[in-house]
Amino acid sequence: MVRPQLPVPSETALNAGLAAHLPHWEEVYRDLHSHPELAFEEHRTAAVVARELARAGGWEVTQKIGGTGVVAVLRNGDGPVVWLRADMDALPVREETGLDYASVEAGLMHACGHDVHVAALLAACRQLAAHPEAWRGTVVAVFQPAEEVGRGAQAMLDDGVLDRFPRPGVVLGQHVGPLPAGVVITRPGTVMAAADSIDITLHGAGAHASAPHLATDPVVMAAAVIMRWQTLSARMAPLSPSPVLAVGAIHAGTVPNVIPHVAELRCSLRTFDEQTREQALTDLGRIVRAEADAQGATRAPDVRTYDSFPSTVNDADATARVLAALDDEGVLTRVLPAPLAASEDFGRFAAAAGCPSVMFHFGGAAPEDFGAEAVAALERGTLPPGTVMNHSPRYAPSDRHAVASGARHLLTVAGSWLGHPDRAALSASGPDACPVS
Repeated sequence: MVRPQLPVPSETALNAGLAAHLPHWEEVYRDLHSHPELAFEEHRTAAVVARELARAGGWEVTQKIGGTGVVAVLRNGDGPVVWLRADMDALPVREETGLDYASVEAGLMHACGHDVHVAALLAACRQLAAHPEAWRGTVVAVFQPAEEVGRGAQAMLDDGVLDRFPRPGVVLGQHVGPLPAGVVITRPGTVMAAADSIDITLHGAGAHASAPHLATDPVVMAAAVIMRWQTLSARMAPLSPSPVLAVGAIHAGTVPNVIPHVAELRCSLRTFDEQTREQALTDLGRIVRAEADAQGATRAPDVRTYDSFPSTVNDADATARVLAALDDEGVLTRVLPAPLAASEDFGRFAAAAGCPSVMFHFGGAAPEDFGAEAVAALERGTLPPGTVMNHSPRYAPSDRHAVASGARHLLTVAGSWLGHPDRAALSASGPDACPVS
């Protein structure tokens, strides 16, 4: 297999000495991976964060923001205020990676890479504290709970995070993905979809399996609803990008010989603008109600929308700055041709603060696992067949590559905003300015 020729990241003042500390941060990652915690239950993770920040020195650490969130502030003279955000929560997934540091918590797993995010931000925090001569300004490290349910950022906002800590001039976040280490993808404008979880309860009338004529079968209703939804998806396909609808769970009945009274569907809707979202939600509800009427249900279905995520929208100028900084440091950057259908609540911080934000995705896989054909697929905006994706029970970033890449990327993009003692003053408008040029 032909190996891809990825550039070698250059050394900078901020990442000087990082390599010597990487074994520690890789061990932190493995420890966090072994001990996943669900949304708003990240107590152990938060304690690890607070402990490591105390060891780094200089950080003002506050815990229990928005429940289990941690916010740390490092002040280093006049200059911009840069927020760096990492999410902490895991998923209710049973791990199948076979790693010797696999989850010890039954039915829980860091299947999305948030353990990498935490370890990488902690490594960056240590570097920033160790090299005050290399930058000026204020860094706020935000360790956020409950991203997977779309409520963690709002919980921190509701807890006064913007009023209790220095307000951001820019908010920067990253997400690990099944790309080779050394690759970063993002785009200006909408980079990730809005998402809504939808629970549907269809009410029928149960009966013995031998007498379906005496029943109003909610299982048949559920099947018909799912098929009609696929037709709706096809009708909306000309929209660019088109909505994505997935049914993640169906629950009905307990034994083969009883037609149940109730069937439940759990669904995920991804959209890329508010008008399409509202139309899709309206159409989904209409189809559910019409199918229940068509099959003679005497009780209307229940439709509940929850765990909603806004679209993640990157500021165009700030994205250009991030990409230029990463390019200068030897990172292979690519601009996505279209938004990702995955979702994040990261954008809530900058939207509430009224300042720019950038979310980018970086590779956490060993480069030697990717051939030239796989890198060519990245150029087309796709992944090679068989790639293990985030949220899979087999997904695990490389401990040798992901944390190192994540830490370097954070230091690079933060450094592109932070002042430097050898530079002219960036602005006379004070540390709460929002510079994006």
